[in-house]
Amino acid sequence: MTATAIRIKESLFDPADAVHDHVLPSGEPLLMEIKKGQTLRIVDLEGNQAVDVIFYNRHDPEEHYSATQTLLNQGGIYLTTGSVLYTCDGNPLLTIVADTCGRHDTLGGACAAESNTVRYALQKKFMHNCRDNYLIALQRADIGVGKRDLVPNVNFFMNVPVTAEGKLTFADGVSAPGKYVELRAEMDIWMLVSNCPQLNNPCNAYNPTPARFMLWDGN
Repeated sequence: MTATAIRIKESLFDPADAVHDHVLPSGEPLLMEIKKGQTLRIVDLEGNQAVDVIFYNRHDPEEHYSATQTLLNQGGIYLTTGSVLYTCDGNPLLTIVADTCGRHDTLGGACAAESNTVRYALQKKFMHNCRDNYLIALQRADIGVGKRDLVPNVNFFMNVPVTAEGKLTFADGVSAPGKYVELRAEMDIWMLVSNCPQLNNPCNAYNPTPARFMLWDGN
């Protein structure tokens, strides 16, 4: 499996035509419904902010985003324009139709109390983290999805190179203020988001920042 080539493509959508436009503060969770055929834009407003996302089939949440199926089908470890995200059942979930960042992580996972302890220090265990964000959003929404349904996520705008020895490294981001990625939904979806609150990783200069979510109806 190889590193996916970066493919930059600008969007044709006009922000004035968006049917949904929401700015998510730094460190906050979000659960959002996306209909089949709609196009989602995620904007990195201030640059190098990791946006951790899990997608579910809205009619059957047991069918969810699968990093394994996605990487096997595209033959690469990063997401960019043209990449298709697949479910655990092998069905197309979303397609990246535009991308001005060009590379998004599928391997680094979401920060959690446990990973903060292992990566950084024992006293970091109680810091705000993405896994807790996911659980907060799901508890508020009460859609029948819980802790057992959390799966490996996509880290939009995050740079996690893989070394020749197969190790993951967390490096400075490749994004910048205003960079975005757009995805067309291939089924009705729940999107679960943690706008990462990580304060221990230098990739965002130890400064989590807001992200913008926009939605357009299909043509």
